[in-house]
Amino acid sequence: MEVATAGTLPVERVLDGLHTAGGGLTSSEAAARLATLGPNTVVSHRARPWLVLWHQLRSPLLGLLLAAVIASYFVGERSDAIIIGVIVVLSVGLGFANEYRAEKAAEALHSKIRHEAVVIRDGTPRHVDVTTLVPGDLVELRLGNVVPADIRLLSVAELACDESVLTGESLPAEKNTATVAPGTPLAEMSGCALMGTVVHAGEGRGIVVETGSRTEFGRIAAGLGTRRSDTEFQIGLRRFSLLLVRVAAVLTTSIFVINVVLQRPVIDALLFSLAIAVGITPQLLPAVVSTSLAAGSRQLAKRKVLVKRLVCIEDLGDVDVLFTDKTGTLTEGRISFMRAVGTDGAPSDDTVRWGLLCSNPDGDPLDTALWESPAAHRFDTAGWRKIAELPFDHERRMASVLVEGEGRMLVTKGAPEAVLARCSDVPPSARTALDAEFAAGNRVVAVAVRPATGSAVTAADERDLRLVGLLVFLDAPKRGAADALRRLAGLGIDVKIVTGDNPAVAVKVCEELGLPVKGTLTGPDLDKLDDEQLARALPETTVFARVSPEHKARVVRVQRRAGVDIAFLGDGVNDALALHAADVGISVDSATDVAKDSADVILLEKDLHVLADGVREGRRIFANTMKYVLMGTSSNFGNMFSAAGASLFLGFLPMLPSQILLNNLLYDTSQLAIPTDEVDAEQVARPARWDIGFIRRFMLCFGPISSVFDFATFGVMLWVFHAGPPEFRTGWFVESLATQTLVLFAIRTRRIPFFRSRPSVPLLLAALGVVLVGAVLPATPLAADLGFQPLPFGFFAALALMVVCYLALVELGKRLFYRRPAPPSAPKTRPHSRRVRRRAARFTTARPSPAPVKRSASGPGGRAGGRARRSGASRSPTAGTRA
Repeated sequence: MEVATAGTLPVERVLDGLHTAGGGLTSSEAAARLATLGPNTVVSHRARPWLVLWHQLRSPLLGLLLAAVIASYFVGERSDAIIIGVIVVLSVGLGFANEYRAEKAAEALHSKIRHEAVVIRDGTPRHVDVTTLVPGDLVELRLGNVVPADIRLLSVAELACDESVLTGESLPAEKNTATVAPGTPLAEMSGCALMGTVVHAGEGRGIVVETGSRTEFGRIAAGLGTRRSDTEFQIGLRRFSLLLVRVAAVLTTSIFVINVVLQRPVIDALLFSLAIAVGITPQLLPAVVSTSLAAGSRQLAKRKVLVKRLVCIEDLGDVDVLFTDKTGTLTEGRISFMRAVGTDGAPSDDTVRWGLLCSNPDGDPLDTALWESPAAHRFDTAGWRKIAELPFDHERRMASVLVEGEGRMLVTKGAPEAVLARCSDVPPSARTALDAEFAAGNRVVAVAVRPATGSAVTAADERDLRLVGLLVFLDAPKRGAADALRRLAGLGIDVKIVTGDNPAVAVKVCEELGLPVKGTLTGPDLDKLDDEQLARALPETTVFARVSPEHKARVVRVQRRAGVDIAFLGDGVNDALALHAADVGISVDSATDVAKDSADVILLEKDLHVLADGVREGRRIFANTMKYVLMGTSSNFGNMFSAAGASLFLGFLPMLPSQILLNNLLYDTSQLAIPTDEVDAEQVARPARWDIGFIRRFMLCFGPISSVFDFATFGVMLWVFHAGPPEFRTGWFVESLATQTLVLFAIRTRRIPFFRSRPSVPLLLAALGVVLVGAVLPATPLAADLGFQPLPFGFFAALALMVVCYLALVELGKRLFYRRPAPPSAPKTRPHSRRVRRRAARFTTARPSPAPVKRSASGPGGRAGGRARRSGASRSPTAGTRA
């Protein structure tokens, strides 16, 4: 039954049409419908082999090389064409295998991210995964829930839904159970709750009428692309690729022109030039990145960190400032009821009694703590009947009930500031008691009452209240939180607290945990500041208290404009805006659906130690990726520069195209072990980012060093061994492979290699193994087909001497390079853009992706805008790590 039809029918007819009774479906009937209709999903994240293969084949350089192979085959150079073709296939195969493995890792991560709904089955409420919902299920909707399917509402209590993801309307839509006329627009279907929208206020119950791709949300999602916008890491990769394209274009064009001018065969010149282009390109960079990210995701999963996209791992390493809530992060999150205080500051049983009448035993943690306390057992509330209820929301910060027993009374409880503002008279002693509890770091809920009439309660009724007293709760600082804060500080991350609690309570917790508090701003304080004033106040502010969801998002946006990377850790519906606005949104597995959907990273345990592990892993992955980039670009640039120079004075090609590609393939294969490498402590001590200027300087500094020894090899082969073309090519092949592979051990660290920084065993074995293969290959039966010739023993003695001298010179160059100051960088800016189709991207999960609440229009800046903005100078052990 389509929701457009269900909205025009009375609820009784909808129930009959779906064969659902008041107690919901039975488990067996739900299972049968699930088997027939399929899971309640829109688009599933799956590793698709053909798509991964296409990623490997779409390289323009690869296309040109394949065209040249075909051309050489038809002009008679068939053996070279076959050899080059085999090398290309091996390169593509290695890239495919590693990227597909990474996709499978991402698929496994998605399967671990769960969303649940409360369903009435077999007559009792139960939590089920939203993918198992079927038409006919009775579903309960509560504040912060993402509507898991298209639902016809059966009952509501001040229910309002944010439907901006479907209708574009910024204001929440109020809901009821009324029918609408046929043809009513989607935005005006007040009797239905639509999949993907968010419960903004109140609560309700309804019957599922459509699931999965048959919902309105599913139809729209299917019509949108699922292309995800690039992160800063991917943007850096693209800019790095453009740098290589420019360098390759200059070198290959020059080499081609030189060879043509020297009257060498055009096809040979073309093949050689294309091989040079491929040779300067780190062909397996995507494979190295994918392998690093996949391995990192497995390590993080062991540390209870799940990432929605593998590239989000690297984003964790970029974080400069962490905004986090207080409850459950800095505190234990296990709230216990301490005492009730009357308006005179004395213990008050009356406050407990009225507090119980306005609480649910299975409600929020405060309600549960009150009902489970010994004080609650002294009171019998059976004589009172609840007539109506106005649920809590984050704007009012209160909840009210209309009860009848000893008369009809309105009972209101909530944040003390909000409740006291609606009381007609508050004794000074009550304010004194409240200040004392806040100063002690306790959580406080105020309770107030007044006589009432009628049978409904609205926000307008919360007035002229009489304060009864205060309910005091304890949420003790978390064990280990102080150590975690010190770890984050050691990682260069500035931690700021964003909470709806009282500022005195938040400051007290920070003091107990040793987090220095520079300053405090409250929600009203923020309202008085414009964005420029807030930007100036942020560096001196540690605690943001009594803030609304819009306040949180605004603080994050303004902080991001300062050019720093922001992570936001939160788990409530009131955190969704800020999670979405941050560079890295972090939530927990027990969070509300809308918070988990707005986040990039899910922590299976709400612990800052877990987050610190994630940050270190992100930086480790980036550091290892940069080892490959710096080593590959500098050594490849040096080799190709040497080839260009050799073309000027040699009467033959210094290396055959197939030999260049084989050299590159062997070298790159050894580098697939880089993700296993150890990383020095200073490489993860500060945020690290792409710096194309740094890479360019590194390439121009160390590339010529490589060329010096290439030319030394040329001299040895020509003047010492009087080598002909085959022997010359063989000697340079072996030398270039050895030097560019072994230089990794010097470039991978700023320390003294092996003595103060040891590589991982897999990397050591891979590098030495490739060097051995290169040295032995000319003596194998394959040598003739590859154009090689056995080398004299004296060459290997000369090679050993050159390798030692080369590594020593690189070590000296490294010390000089890192000692000199980096040139000043341009100020970092953030383009005012949002993530392209970010919501559509969320649909690639194995369950209906919850949609974020409508973002405030008070300021620009989204995750794409934040990640596409940096190119600042960096000083890292291997790459751009900002000190």
